Amino acid sequence: MNIQDLLLKDAMIMDLQATTKEAAVDEMVARYKDVGVITDDALYRKDILAREAQSSTGIGEGIAMPHAKDSAVQRATVLFAKSQNGVEYDALDGQPVYLFFMIAAPEGANDTHLQALAGLSSLLINPQLVADLKQAQTPEDVQALFAKAQAAKDAEDAKEEAQEAAQAQAAAATPADEQKPFIVAVTACPTGIAHTYMAEAALKETAAKMGIDIKVETNGSEGVKHQLTADDISRATGVIIAADKKVDMPRFNGKHLLNRPVIDGIKKPAELIQKTLDEEGSIFHATESQASEEASADKKTLWSRIYQDLMNGVSNMLPFVVGGGILMAISFLLEQTVGAHSTTFIFLNSLGNNAFNFLIPVLAAYIAISIGDRPALMPGFVGGYMASQATASVISSDSPAGFLGGLAAGFIAGWVIVGLKKVFKNLPQTLDGLKPILIFPVLGLLIVGFIMFFMVNPVFAQINLWLSTFLTHLGAGNALLLGAILGGMMSVDMGGPFNKAAYTFAIGVFTTTKDGSLMAAVMAGGMVPPLAIAVAATIFKNKFTGSERKQAFANYVLGISFITEGAIPFAATDPLHVIVSSVIGSAIGGGLTQLWQITVPAPHGGIFVAPLANHGLLFVLAVLIGTFVSALILGLWRPVAKEA
Repeated sequence: MNIQDLLLKDAMIMDLQATTKEAAVDEMVARYKDVGVITDDALYRKDILAREAQSSTGIGEGIAMPHAKDSAVQRATVLFAKSQNGVEYDALDGQPVYLFFMIAAPEGANDTHLQALAGLSSLLINPQLVADLKQAQTPEDVQALFAKAQAAKDAEDAKEEAQEAAQAQAAAATPADEQKPFIVAVTACPTGIAHTYMAEAALKETAAKMGIDIKVETNGSEGVKHQLTADDISRATGVIIAADKKVDMPRFNGKHLLNRPVIDGIKKPAELIQKTLDEEGSIFHATESQASEEASADKKTLWSRIYQDLMNGVSNMLPFVVGGGILMAISFLLEQTVGAHSTTFIFLNSLGNNAFNFLIPVLAAYIAISIGDRPALMPGFVGGYMASQATASVISSDSPAGFLGGLAAGFIAGWVIVGLKKVFKNLPQTLDGLKPILIFPVLGLLIVGFIMFFMVNPVFAQINLWLSTFLTHLGAGNALLLGAILGGMMSVDMGGPFNKAAYTFAIGVFTTTKDGSLMAAVMAGGMVPPLAIAVAATIFKNKFTGSERKQAFANYVLGISFITEGAIPFAATDPLHVIVSSVIGSAIGGGLTQLWQITVPAPHGGIFVAPLANHGLLFVLAVLIGTFVSALILGLWRPVAKEA
C-alpha cells in the first residue's frame, strides 16, 4: 500500500478554519464523515479525545497527529489539514499547530495498513518535508511531497541496511576497545501508530549524526520489530526506554537505563543518547516476578513456549474454577439444611455449574490465542466446547474428552491459525482484508472442528468405552482393588473419560443396589487431588510460586466439597507431578474406603455428607491419608519454583 493511498485528496483540508483544539478536531472529524471514511462521527471523536486525554498528540514543531483505531473507521486513512494562522492545540512545546495528520485506522487493521501508517509517521521527522508541507497549496502538492520524501527514505533505508550489515561485519573483526559506542532503545506508545515510529526515526537519525551505533526495538500496532537480542543488550553501554506502555523490562537487569515517555524519544533524542553514553541512567534491577517472566520469555525453548501458552489458558480459566467452585461448595453445605429441592440450593449449585461449563472452552480458547493471536480465539473456544461435550464425536459416547481434550483443542486451534497465516501470507492486497473476517474464521473452525469430531474426541470416547467395559467385567469380587482403581481413575483426567467412567460405574451400582460403598471410593478419590495440592503448597512453599500458593488455598474448600476441578489448573501446567501424585493418593483413599467397608449414600457433597456415611470418621481418615501421601509425593518430587 502506497502512502498516497492513505492520503486521500478528498479528505484534505488546505485551509483549516478552527482556532481551538476542540474545534479543529470537530472540523477534521466532520470531513472524515463527509467523505465516508467513518460511519459514526461521535464514536470516532470520542476515541480521538480519549487519546488526547492521555497526552497531547501535538508533538511540537507545529505538528499534531491525532489518531484513533475503532469500529467507526471504514478504511485506513490519513487526513492532512493545514492551518494558516495556527491552532492552540496544547502542543508539548506550547506553540501553535499548523500541520495536522489525523490518522484513522479500522478496528482489526491488518499489518499492511499499520506498516503504511508507520511509514508515513516516520517521514514527518524530516524537517525539510515539514517546511515544504507548510508551503503546499493543493492536495496534489501534498501527495507529491510525500511521494518524493518516501522515495528518498527508501533509498536511505537501503543504504542504511547495507551500512548496518557492513558495520556488523566490521564490529566482529574489530577489537572491543576500538568499536564505536553502542546503545539500545525501545519505543512504544499506547496506540502504536505514530509516536512509536517517530521516536525510532528520531533516535536513529540523531545517533547517526553523533557517530553512535544504535538499535531501536519498536513495539507498535504491527507488533515488536527489530527485537533486541541478549547479545545486543549485553554489548550496549546503556538502554533508552521511550515508551508510554509496558514493555519487557527484566532483560535489562543490571544495565544503565533511562525510562522516559515516548515523546522524549521524539523531542530529546540527543539528550537521551548523551545521558546514556555518560551512564547517567540508574542501574535497572528486575524484581523476582519480572525475572520469572524474563526466564520464560528469553529461553524460548519448546517447553517454555508450551508453558507460556498453558499459563495463558490457565490464568483465564482460574476465575471460573474459583467462582463456580466456591458457590458449589456453599450449595453442598446448605443442602444438608435447606434440602436438595430448595431454591437456595438449586440457584447456587446451578450457578456454580454454569461457571464450570466454561472451564474447558476458556482454557482452550486462551491457549489458542496465545499461539495464534486473536484469530485463534473462536476456533479455540469452539474446540474447547466440543471437548466438554460427549456428543461432539463421530463415535457415540457418554463421556466428553475433558480437560485433556481441551488442552488438545487449544494447541490445535492455535497452530491451525498459525498455519493458515503462512498459507495466505502472499494473498493479493485487494483480498487481504478477507483474512480476519472470512478466511481465518471459516477455515479455522472447519479444520479444528473436523479434527475434534473425527480424531480427538473419538480417541477419548473409545477410552471411556474400554474403561466402562473393563470395570463391568472387573466386578466387585476384589473390593479393595476395585476401590483403589476407582479412586485412582478419578484423578487421571479430572472430568475426562477415566473420571467419568469411574463415577458412572459407581453411581450405576448405587442406583441399582443402594449400596454406597463405591460412592465412598470415588468421592474420596475425587477429593484428594485439590486437597493434596493445597496441603503441598502450604508445606512445601518453595515448590510453588507465590501466585500458585494463593490459588492453591481455594483448593481446601473445593477439595472438601468433592470438586475435583480445582486441581485442573495445576494439572494443566504440571501434568506429570500433579497427576501421578494425585492418582497414587486417590487410589490409596479409595482402597481404604473399601478396606474399612465404608458406604456413602450420596452422589456428591464431600465432607458435608460424611455424617450420612456408616463410618463417617473413617471416611474422613481415608481422605486425609490419601491427601497427605499425595501431598508428600508432590512436594518432594516437584522441582523448586523458579521465583523462589
